Amino acid sequence: MTKAEDEKIILGIDPGTTVTGYGLIRVTGRTPSLITLGIIDLRKKEDHFRKIRTIFEQTLMLIDQYHPDEFAIEAPFYGKNVQSMLKLGRAQGAAIAAALYRDLPVFEYAPRMIKMSITGRGQASKEQVSAMLSTILSFHSEKMVLDATDALGAALCHFYQSSKPAAAKEYGNWGDYIKKNSDRLKG
Repeated sequence: MTKAEDEKIILGIDPGTTVTGYGLIRVTGRTPSLITLGIIDLRKKEDHFRKIRTIFEQTLMLIDQYHPDEFAIEAPFYGKNVQSMLKLGRAQGAAIAAALYRDLPVFEYAPRMIKMSITGRGQASKEQVSAMLSTILSFHSEKMVLDATDALGAALCHFYQSSKPAAAKEYGNWGDYIKKNSDRLKG
């Protein structure tokens, strides 16, 4: 699979210890399109550490198959169950480790940011996000596993966030802006 010069591929991951979702989009110029989405099903694995290994290995396989340029992951939301949070953090860490192992830049987005980016509402339901994604990327989402569309949402959110003019560069103050944009100054 060869990529055009103005093309990039973004892999999105929605980490979970029961089901981990993934979604890949291709961005050509300023237009995103769906490559694929799906899940890493961990329900038949009883050992938590084997689940973590599977997340790492399957994420690595996705990276090796599709050669993404960037990696976007949904940040874990804070719940009351500390044990669940620890397990979810491990799942996220396994996916991030796979991305770093292949030298991909990693970007993390809060669930609320992803929902806001896709639907315009930070409180949108998973079903609303899925429906909006199917409209934006032209695919049928009726029987889609929501973990897969959540992962696709992370990828599309990253595209939207990185497409903003200021998103590409970080400035602490006007001096930073001037240093990084000296070519824009008129003498």
